[in-house]
Amino acid sequence: MSRTGGAGAATGRRRPEVRADLALMEGYHSAQVDVAVRLNTNESPFPPPAGFGAEVAALLAETAWHRYPDRSAAALRQGIAELHGVSAAQVFAANGSNEVLQTLLLAYAGAGRTVATFEPTYALHAHIARLTGATVRSGERAEDFTLPPEEVGRVLDDEGPAVVFLCSPNNPTGTVEPMELVAPTLGRCAAEGRLLVVDEAYAQFSPWSALDLVDEELPLVVVRTYSKTWSMAAARLGYCVAPTWVVDELHKVALPYHLDVVKQAAGLAALGHADEMGRRVAAIVEERGRVLDGLLELGVRTWPSGANFVLFRPEVPEGAEGHGVWQGLVERSVLVRDCSSWPRLEGCLRVTIGTATENDAFLGALAEVLEDRGARRREERR
Repeated sequence: MSRTGGAGAATGRRRPEVRADLALMEGYHSAQVDVAVRLNTNESPFPPPAGFGAEVAALLAETAWHRYPDRSAAALRQGIAELHGVSAAQVFAANGSNEVLQTLLLAYAGAGRTVATFEPTYALHAHIARLTGATVRSGERAEDFTLPPEEVGRVLDDEGPAVVFLCSPNNPTGTVEPMELVAPTLGRCAAEGRLLVVDEAYAQFSPWSALDLVDEELPLVVVRTYSKTWSMAAARLGYCVAPTWVVDELHKVALPYHLDVVKQAAGLAALGHADEMGRRVAAIVEERGRVLDGLLELGVRTWPSGANFVLFRPEVPEGAEGHGVWQGLVERSVLVRDCSSWPRLEGCLRVTIGTATENDAFLGALAEVLEDRGARRREERR
């Protein structure tokens, strides 16, 4: 008899039920399609610098593989601390910034507590919060996707969140939250016993960082990732900078030896290439401007971006039809992120800034798709 299928009912066995609050939830997914130009997940378009692989291999050659890795990731945390001018005790590292978020929410959210987000924003803030059992309450961004201070105040007043998320630059809109918003929000959180988490996965592309506000006396956590500017999406490594008393609580929640020796070695080696990474950031920012200009020439609606991506809404006769344009791009071997079914993002797509060649391919394919769909609509109206 098969070990799968419907035999359970016949034998009287019952499958255990998942938590009721999880039963209707969907996982977080991003399309993985075999294309020539992949611009949908905001990765770096460049591989690691020359010599990086050899440096990681040299560090791993000294590894005692029969022993657990350094549980505290002391060398990596010290390197990150030196990069940002803080102490190692203010740094927590994990398996991607998403695990950092999960650890924060396990420590400071959970059942009976509320987490605040401001939509549209990074979906995993709310998703992970719900996985921990927390209640999620969301404020609304303005029409241009900026965040009005009065809306932040309303959410803090009405919802009483234990954790408040700001995402800057915001994903998927690219909006940079100004100091004039973040600092007063932090002041309120400090006065009211709330934790402010500023997700800065794309901060290197932005004109300012909330790292300037981190202080031992303030409840601020700034989250970063190696996946974007450090060309290490495959490694899944992230970290946060926070007061030492927050980091102490995170170490209580994290699983023992959660950060393996390969990640620690790769993260440490990457820090030796900070100057090269800075040059790459500058090149991507320059390309971002060129892509924005190209989209405007095509008559496409765009929003200002402080990240390594651009949110845009392709307009064709009779309105936006983002999914159809997305499909047309895939047919031309170009993959972008389809946001058209997300709340408040009807008809929108998001494109990662790639190499100059990739960006040219994207703009050329988009021009063809828009022309084809426009011609089709004109034909239909005859």
